Amino acid sequence: MVDLAYVIAGSEATGGAGLQVDLKTFQALDVYGVATTTCIVSFDPKNNWGHRFVPIAPDVIADQIEAATAAHDLDVVKIGMLGTPATIEVVAEGLRRQSWRHVVLDPVLICKGQEPGAALDTDTALRDSILPLATVITPNLFEARTLAGMDSIESVDDLIEAARRIHDLGPKYVLAKGGVELAGGDAVDVLFDGTDVTVLSAPKVGEERVSGAGCTLAAAVTAELAKGADVGEAVALAKKFVTAGIEGRVSAHTPFDTVWQGAFKG
Repeated sequence: MVDLAYVIAGSEATGGAGLQVDLKTFQALDVYGVATTTCIVSFDPKNNWGHRFVPIAPDVIADQIEAATAAHDLDVVKIGMLGTPATIEVVAEGLRRQSWRHVVLDPVLICKGQEPGAALDTDTALRDSILPLATVITPNLFEARTLAGMDSIESVDDLIEAARRIHDLGPKYVLAKGGVELAGGDAVDVLFDGTDVTVLSAPKVGEERVSGAGCTLAAAVTAELAKGADVGEAVALAKKFVTAGIEGRVSAHTPFDTVWQGAFKG
């Protein structure tokens, strides 16, 4: 029997992030992927590769969710970039129509193509409507700081405190990612389940962020959960998967490299 995983996320035209990365990750981990597109992001090569952001109409998103969940028995879903309060509302409504074994939320808080006021409205809607539904939430350092209401995260202890605060918002597990932005020679993430803290560490591969790392990590967690792993096992495998992808990164004409999902050899 083939394991299935579902992703509701944005499309990123260069292939280095968004649902393109999610589906590649699912495939690399032997999971059949199904996707619903929430928005389209196209980097602008004429304007320093800035974001161009186009939301998909809410009724079209609802139609996609209806078709995907009618066609397949889906019970594990990753939520990526949503982009607008209207999108968040229709996705939350779709999620509540059925029970889910796992919901993995990669909380993309601010799209660089949005005005600050619109971005704040989106952040608030995500926190109120989607976050409490999550089994696992995977914030990066900026997202963890924002969700936790902290002025700064400078150490692993700070990251753990942020994970504890985010857990109070409703998710069952918080995987807070230090990445290259936390000081030190290792990329450190922490997993908090409401009681226990697990610290995951691997040597940094360079000092620059690599596009698609966050999407890849959350998608790998989703794929492993779809295959029946528990959350701790899924997170541990995902950490190895994304580290291999960063080591095997793909360069392009963009000012950033991207993760290569085919680098992981199990």
